[in-house]
Amino acid sequence: MGFSAPPTGRRRPVPAAGSVSSATASSATATRSEERPVDLDAALTDAVEPLLTGAGDARVSAAVLDTGNGARAVHGGGAFDTASVVKVGLVAALLLTAQDEGRALTAVEHDRATAMIVRSDNASATVLLRAIGGPAALDAAHGRLGLTGTVAARAWGLTRTTAADQLTLLRAVFGTDSELGEESRAYLRGLMERVEPGQRWGVSAAGGGWALKNGWMPRTTTGLWDINSIGRVRTGGRTCLVAVLSDGHPTKESGIALVEAVARAAVGVAGPPR
Repeated sequence: MGFSAPPTGRRRPVPAAGSVSSATASSATATRSEERPVDLDAALTDAVEPLLTGAGDARVSAAVLDTGNGARAVHGGGAFDTASVVKVGLVAALLLTAQDEGRALTAVEHDRATAMIVRSDNASATVLLRAIGGPAALDAAHGRLGLTGTVAARAWGLTRTTAADQLTLLRAVFGTDSELGEESRAYLRGLMERVEPGQRWGVSAAGGGWALKNGWMPRTTTGLWDINSIGRVRTGGRTCLVAVLSDGHPTKESGIALVEAVARAAVGVAGPPR
């Protein structure tokens, strides 16, 4: 739409309806740009994909939450074997059972929970899964904690889960809005802070103040490795919950290296408010 020419130089032209000056338009565009939310899922995918170069058939999925600014990102939506990260859910299920019964853990239950998280003891996990009522009971506990895409297996390491679900589990352990009571949450966090030295890899590469549980498992059918890590890290005054799941690695060491690189990328994406 054009302008009508003024009859003399004494009057300034008035923009037609719907028109704005170039300066005003630029300002409005800048404001809209500043207000436009960043797609953190896409940003995380952009950060992760270059890390897969040379990784062969390995798959990886990751989820991160900055508990301070609320930034949350997820890369990949597929399901993965849990390997030993399922032990966090197993202990959470045990704690829910004890809460429901209005009691503390027995000495034997405490010993099993400690062995499962601190040393990743497999025999304790097998006994505990049976004691809480098997896969159906674990599924029920996961449901109470908000997990929607995790399916327990009698061979507990073959439980299938997603990175987003593992982030939900971490929020139930490290947050306050949870079916787990305050004492239960503190107990499980304390175990995850005491993981023995040889198992302190994974998400711990992304910061200090870690509390974690890792899982690693060679698949007999392919000889390839499942490598997973979930937990909390602190860096630069921020606290992040991070879950990285992966499979298809030719060696345990290559899987750990990729998981650690992805964890660092995830924490970087969920940085200060954009």
